[in-house]
Amino acid sequence: MKIALFDNPDDHYDLLPLSFTRPICDFRVGITTIREKWESFLPDAHIHALPVEYLRERFGQPDDKSEEFLFISGAVIPDADIAARIVSLNPGQAIISEERTLAFRGSWTDLDAHNFSDIFEEDLRRLRNVYDVFILNPEVLVEDFLRITADRPSRPLPESNKLLGPLTDPDGRPMLFIEEGAEVEGAILNVKEGPIYIGKDAVIMEGCCVRGPIAFCDHSKARMGAKLYGGSTFGPYVKAGGEVDNSVIFGYSNKAHDGYLGNAVVGEWCNIGAGVNCSNLKNDYSKIRLWNYRLHSFARTDLQFCGPIIGDHSKLGVNVMLNTATVIGVGVNVYGAGFPRVFVPSFQEGSANGGFVDVPVKKFLTVAERVMARRALTLTDEDRRIFDRIFAYAAHLK
Repeated sequence: MKIALFDNPDDHYDLLPLSFTRPICDFRVGITTIREKWESFLPDAHIHALPVEYLRERFGQPDDKSEEFLFISGAVIPDADIAARIVSLNPGQAIISEERTLAFRGSWTDLDAHNFSDIFEEDLRRLRNVYDVFILNPEVLVEDFLRITADRPSRPLPESNKLLGPLTDPDGRPMLFIEEGAEVEGAILNVKEGPIYIGKDAVIMEGCCVRGPIAFCDHSKARMGAKLYGGSTFGPYVKAGGEVDNSVIFGYSNKAHDGYLGNAVVGEWCNIGAGVNCSNLKNDYSKIRLWNYRLHSFARTDLQFCGPIIGDHSKLGVNVMLNTATVIGVGVNVYGAGFPRVFVPSFQEGSANGGFVDVPVKKFLTVAERVMARRALTLTDEDRRIFDRIFAYAAHLK
């Protein structure tokens, strides 16, 4: 079976700035990415991403548009039932919701033409907006935990730690799982409200207070004295410190110091400096409006809690403050006192008091290359062309 996890253009725009640099199926929700979930449910299938056009050089596309595929929206977050339902589609059949195709079996040509023989109106669990990442994260994290840890032994918890709650649930399933190579010493771990997953070679330092459901992916690190609340996921090679609540950090990003981050989504290669505090609740408790790239305006969310949404390679300097629901694009550098505006376009740098100026793409690429080299990773020519396209798009918005 050949499966293409495709990005509907409207979904791509609704999920900016995080979808600027990756297919939607590579969003991390729970412990794993959406693509990794599909690979787990359909281990014998050949699965690849089919993002919007400018990302295809980097992430691939089918060679033959007439070949039959099972096309699945990259925004759909699978469970066993959803996977079984989609796999059961016959050639020509499609699942549609809110005028967006969620699944179709047939050729790419037929998908583009909406040439469907049978249409089923079904609403599958999926990402509609960027804030759905942190809203859905607690339940998806628990599902991932149960699937990943099933019938596997955990490393024992060292005696220097304090566990609050049972090691197993009433069905005998683990509430704490520690992968090989992980280090956990002198921490307080509370599993009364959900499980705790500690990935391969992750480190939980002394003095950390951790509440489930929460996930520390491979090589992540919780710094001394961190207060880390349930519903949070720290992707691979992420440093977490200070206070973090119901937030998802995709990978290779640092929020290593004191300061507050809640109800937030942070992309890759970001750095949040010491003392950064981000509001997630308006003083008048009113519902939140959030910048929507597709609408080119602020859109109603019906949320009361929403922190920042931060695109890849963005930086927040020491003691920066962000207002509720601030959206920051790709390659942004915010510093100085005061609250910047609640939407900062990509490739900008500056402060609330001094204003913002454009970051030349050459300067951005130099910094990105330097940052990635610290992890022994290389900024490829394909990456450079992607950033050129994002830079052009950002310039178009001005």
